[in-house]
Amino acid sequence: MSYRTLLLILVLVPAVVLGAAAALGQRIPVPQWGRDYVVRVELGGGEESATLELPKVEGPDDPSRPLVVIDAGHGGRDPGAIGTDADGKRFEEKRITLALALALRDELLKQGGIRVALTRADDRILPLPHRPEIARQLDADLFISIHADSAGEANDAVSGASIYTLSDAASSEAAARFAARENDADRLNGITIEGESKAVSAILVELSQQRTQEDALAFAGLVLREGDKRLAFVPQPRRAAALAVLRAPDVPSVLFESGFVTNGTDRARLTTPEGRAEYAGVLARAIRVYFARRSENSAGGE
Repeated sequence: MSYRTLLLILVLVPAVVLGAAAALGQRIPVPQWGRDYVVRVELGGGEESATLELPKVEGPDDPSRPLVVIDAGHGGRDPGAIGTDADGKRFEEKRITLALALALRDELLKQGGIRVALTRADDRILPLPHRPEIARQLDADLFISIHADSAGEANDAVSGASIYTLSDAASSEAAARFAARENDADRLNGITIEGESKAVSAILVELSQQRTQEDALAFAGLVLREGDKRLAFVPQPRRAAALAVLRAPDVPSVLFESGFVTNGTDRARLTTPEGRAEYAGVLARAIRVYFARRSENSAGGE
């Protein structure tokens, strides 16, 4: 058997099988070899463990309940976007995102009925590929990555939240720049994943994206609906970009850009208990409506 023939078999047979499953409306399982490939990595820098550690799942002790994985962007020696106020006080994205993630977790647990896990619950650095992989390993029903942006210290006028879904074609130049910066976060902060196969990653994403992308888009729409008149959004807040953190092919995934650390009004919302509670309330409401609708659709198809 020639090398070319073997390669075609390895690529086309899984594609046909998974394509048939998608046509039947079933959740598409990612091949085990794909999961093993992502987990078994070599990390540069000497500080991070190559072992992916799964976080604790909180909430109802019932695996049939939906599971949301909340990802606080950046962390550890990677501060993310940075803003300063008139007094020179420094505001780091990694701290803002963790506080928002914790507030959302607490709100969901308080309301009950939904299981929750955090990719990080403290100030630690987490390799970018591990974040969506945690959601996949836990068989999550929804993955939300929380971030904050920067418009540069000289541009205080830019403000507002937005929500991203995955697309190889960016919705705007701003979305493309944001994706490039976020995807480079590991490289810029000393974490290098060795041996990553772009071909394998592309195949995995292409095989399973259609159904999960439809679900992600539906959830993004709910966030915008629930946040109307409660949160401040940028013009055209629904965005798309080739964000690595959203490439979990079998888990609906969104990136919630909560605001700009370089804008004083946004910082006031993002760094106060009252402001965080508003964000948590909007996201929690969108999550509950999303799962309620999905449950109704499942019941209607039976």
